[in-house]
Amino acid sequence: MSLKKKLLTAAAVVAALAVLAGVTFFLRPARVALCLTHIREPLSGFHSQTVTVEGKPLHYLATGPADGPVVVLVHGLGGSAEDWLNLAPYLTRAGYRVYIPDLFGYGRSPKPADFSYSVRDQAAVVAGFLDAMQLKQVDLAGWSMGGWITQLVAIAYPERVHKLILFDSVGLYAPPSWNTSLFTPANPQELDQLEALLMPHPPAIPAFVARDVVRVSDERAWIIHRAVDSMLTGRDTTDNLLPTLKMPVLLEWGSVDRITPLALGQKMHLLVPQSELVVADGCGHLAPRQCTNVLGPRMVDFLKR
Repeated sequence: MSLKKKLLTAAAVVAALAVLAGVTFFLRPARVALCLTHIREPLSGFHSQTVTVEGKPLHYLATGPADGPVVVLVHGLGGSAEDWLNLAPYLTRAGYRVYIPDLFGYGRSPKPADFSYSVRDQAAVVAGFLDAMQLKQVDLAGWSMGGWITQLVAIAYPERVHKLILFDSVGLYAPPSWNTSLFTPANPQELDQLEALLMPHPPAIPAFVARDVVRVSDERAWIIHRAVDSMLTGRDTTDNLLPTLKMPVLLEWGSVDRITPLALGQKMHLLVPQSELVVADGCGHLAPRQCTNVLGPRMVDFLKR
């Protein structure tokens, strides 16, 4: 084959790959974005690993110096370990070893059909993760539903939690004033409503992206429904348990959070006398991802003291 034909063939292959990539991104933008995040993680110092918990391979991310004091971060409903990618670097720069598990049903962990997905059973998973990793005592942080889960761990195993950090956390008995079915949006309009709950002034979502996000939501809706239904029973609320906590507690909150209003953080602050409350002005429920410039330094300062 002549050089000219080789160049034309190579150009045709490149063009075909470009078209394929464009079509894939148009049809599955959410999956493409997640794959790109997974590719970037090792470049940013995050290492993808698994450990056996309750007989299943629980996925987690690890970052920071191996000999540093340990912080474990627990994501919320519908989330994953990637939700902490903006906040974790504040910890690693301060010398902490950070472990970020994907709870069962989320991220790259299994989605067992026979699991309840209740906060109490997820708390048992987090405790099992500490056991599997041979972590005798850690600083523990949770966001939203993850905050409720970490409260239960700290209450059940106070000797294993050195300090507790709760970000825009649920856990108190407070029936939501908004439609919880929006956590599994069935169409782009409901997705817009969910985004408005999660953050002030949400950006517009392109129609092709919204369609794919709704598709992904539909695939995991059964997990979200089990978790929400369990939480709405009020069985595992912590109103009467929080005052028993003895370890230092930091509460970090977005001032305009509509999912877990600041009033809930203020109530937790009253229930836990040794707690501190930090408020990020103008931030919503996604404050740990969008307002890290405020929350990250205060978190490190709390842990260092």
